Amino acid sequence: MGIFQKLTPEQFEAIGTELDAIRNRVLADLGERDARYIRGLVKRQRQLEVAGRVMLMIPPAWPLGVAALGASKILDNMEIGHNVMHGQYDFMGDPALNSQKFDWDTSDTARNWKHTHNYEHHTYTNVLNRDHDVGYGLLRMSEDQAWEPRFLANLPLTVILHTFFQHFVAVQNLKLENYLVYKTKTGAQLREEFKPVWKKMRKQLAKDYVFFPLLAGPLAPLVFVGNVAANLTRNVWACAVIFNGHFPEDVEQFPESVIENETRGQWYVRQLLGSANFSGGKLMHIMSGNLSFQIEHHLFPDLPAHRYQEISPEVQAICRKYGLPYNTGSFLRQTLSTWKRIARLSLPGRRKPATGAAVPANDAESPRELPLAA
Repeated sequence: MGIFQKLTPEQFEAIGTELDAIRNRVLADLGERDARYIRGLVKRQRQLEVAGRVMLMIPPAWPLGVAALGASKILDNMEIGHNVMHGQYDFMGDPALNSQKFDWDTSDTARNWKHTHNYEHHTYTNVLNRDHDVGYGLLRMSEDQAWEPRFLANLPLTVILHTFFQHFVAVQNLKLENYLVYKTKTGAQLREEFKPVWKKMRKQLAKDYVFFPLLAGPLAPLVFVGNVAANLTRNVWACAVIFNGHFPEDVEQFPESVIENETRGQWYVRQLLGSANFSGGKLMHIMSGNLSFQIEHHLFPDLPAHRYQEISPEVQAICRKYGLPYNTGSFLRQTLSTWKRIARLSLPGRRKPATGAAVPANDAESPRELPLAA
């Protein structure tokens, strides 16, 4: 019997109350400590970017330049951009760190990302046909997803997705599979939706592959290749972090029925079952945007991510109290588990129904009213 069938409505309500208490306590404590943290990271990210771009024009220092620029792009996307655009630092009143104004060094537009990620993904985490992050329209990631011959390419498509991750995320909002596979979107619709995406893509491509190489003069090829390497580093790392937080073998996906009359407590439990953490030191947590605590992030997406490690023991205690799984392990373990799932689901077959099926109906508050940053 699945977790949803084991818990009573009263237990769901108690879980919601206890997790709300953690969230409210942290919100009440936000202040200068959090402001110092994010401003310090922004300063370090800018230093790495400047140093990286300079070293790319100094042949003996070129490898260090790639490493510095790649690290700056990772910080900009993961610990700064992702978290700022979740509204984690809106309390500061700083226009440069405001979720409605911030834009990041990647091909995706902030507006599109906040819709597909902040709203769709975080509201409907791992719900098939609602959360587009489940497979990104390319991959089969659930036993409940009907198998099609195209899913035989699960593994090579996953490699391609990692390699060009920023571009796949940029076009995610277009839901290309509706045009290419299911024929429910017209070419005219696709072209219109692509206009703002292409505008942002052009800007990014011109900056990394035209402007900075030309600035280097005769060293243009070296700078061009350095930018390719830095972007590749960021893409592969970001995609690996995200996959490890969502797709290891024991992470659940859910049918749409799970969200019917879903209560706040049930929403919290779905986040727990649909997420996974991985262990590491301080540098690992920072470079992953603290998505090494993906469970805590899905429970509290609008809390500053550097707080997740502190509240993790409390979340684990609640899991033990109510018999809920807390999926964590080393980065390597979660990576191997994820790729095992990707390989297995490339073939036809169904192992088991989603854990979230047949959630007890309840007319309490819907989680869609949770204060998620959108």
